[in-house]
Amino acid sequence: MADELLKKLRVEVGDKLPRHVGIIPDGNRRWARSQGLDIKIGHLNGYKTLKDILYSFFHAGIKYLTVYALSLENARKRSKDELKYIHKIIIKAIDTIMNEDIVKNEKVRFKILGRTHLLPEKVRAKIKELHEYTKDFDNNFVNILIMYDGQAEIVDALKKLMENNIDPAKLDRNVVKQYLYTNNFPEVDFIIRTGMEDGARISGFLLWDASYAEFKFRNEYWPQYSAELLVADLEEYIERNRRRGK
Repeated sequence: MADELLKKLRVEVGDKLPRHVGIIPDGNRRWARSQGLDIKIGHLNGYKTLKDILYSFFHAGIKYLTVYALSLENARKRSKDELKYIHKIIIKAIDTIMNEDIVKNEKVRFKILGRTHLLPEKVRAKIKELHEYTKDFDNNFVNILIMYDGQAEIVDALKKLMENNIDPAKLDRNVVKQYLYTNNFPEVDFIIRTGMEDGARISGFLLWDASYAEFKFRNEYWPQYSAELLVADLEEYIERNRRRGK
């Protein structure tokens, strides 16, 4: 039913929907604790939620999606055992992606962005497989941020600018954009964050690209998110007046 509503939105108000949506899927661990479960089950259910809802965005005609999967800060704080489990989920998720017909049929290009050189070799190898498998797909686009931080992305871009001896006089926002991880993505229009019980933060998510983004902060934990909630969030976005600094 929710996917039918998303398709209806696409037909009726497609031009008002966001082109690029960012997701900060927070609350996996807190959801698990609230259920009296091991936090690993929280990560697993968070993965299942993402898998279930991912293609709902395409039903709505949203071509670009960026998901904040693992920040540099969280990676520093997690135990070796928890990180090892998260790495297993990443590998499982990539294998699932490469075996789903919808990825090929909808021509979905996946990219894993961040300081991925910090990941174990077997995870890096699996990421390389994913990039190679989807590199020629050009209808829908998904970025998964792993070992990511928005400030680190900008620092890495500056390093590349210096390495390429870019003339400072020629620097502008368009030139800098070319050196960001997200150089082939438009700026983000709408950011949805779950698990926000105590404020409203984006935790370093797409700092450069989020300059004029709209935000939706939800109390629900990520494993509680659904296509129905996505419909509600998109309907709210449609009603907003995006002035973009005007």
